[in-house]
Amino acid sequence: MTDYPTLMMNDDRQIPQLGFGTYQIDDSDAAETVQTALDTGYWLIDTAAIYKNERGVGEGIGDWADIFLTTKIWNESQGYDRTKKAFAKCLERLGRDYVDLLLIHWPCPEQGLAVETWKAFIELREEGLAKSIGVSNFREEDLQMLASETGIVPAVNQIEIHPSFQQRDMRKVHDDMGIITQSWSPLGQGAGLKHDAIKRIAEELGQPASAVVLRWHMQCGLAPIPKASSQEHIEANFRALDFELSDEQMNAIDDLDQKDGRIGPDPAEFN
Repeated sequence: MTDYPTLMMNDDRQIPQLGFGTYQIDDSDAAETVQTALDTGYWLIDTAAIYKNERGVGEGIGDWADIFLTTKIWNESQGYDRTKKAFAKCLERLGRDYVDLLLIHWPCPEQGLAVETWKAFIELREEGLAKSIGVSNFREEDLQMLASETGIVPAVNQIEIHPSFQQRDMRKVHDDMGIITQSWSPLGQGAGLKHDAIKRIAEELGQPASAVVLRWHMQCGLAPIPKASSQEHIEANFRALDFELSDEQMNAIDDLDQKDGRIGPDPAEFN
């Protein structure tokens, strides 16, 4: 991983900046798709219990012992005991002794179990079963609650970010708290590739539009995890490592932000 761009987490471990997401990849296809991603050069594979493809992802990783692997605990498994049991099943499906990063998938504020779940995560880290621990879709108040109740700040918060929904306020919160911002749906489920500004920059650089958007994430200090199924798209996304955007090009993408750009659930209401 010497030449692969990484970011330093608050637990003094490095996380690969560009990852490969497996959302909506069937378990039967996951092994082959993950193998293609690894052969292309990706060093981070992201899955989750709710994706129901952990077994295939684990098969795809196989003997690649040094790959950075992330999984997530789903909402119905929150709570101290349920988290421990659910994570044991994750490891079993993945065929692994540990994961590099374990995330709470959603804060689920109505359940009120995030702190209890986080305490289980802290123990799993101490036991070496999860090398790093973090969260996904957490709001500022959720992050502050975990930190104040346990003294442990999440290493990562994986949130929806793409050119039409840039979440600058949350990124500032993360910077202030020392949390890595990981971008899910970094291409806006494809919508982010249709902006005229993105198309123009892609033509200027002779690069795929998807790589342009992912490069924007990386130069913003974010860690995108694009999902792709075909080898063509997997390789096109990976070209984000091959070039840099100018200040003018970065500003053009910055200008695409919209207040109503969210395409996923609102974390305040999703339980």
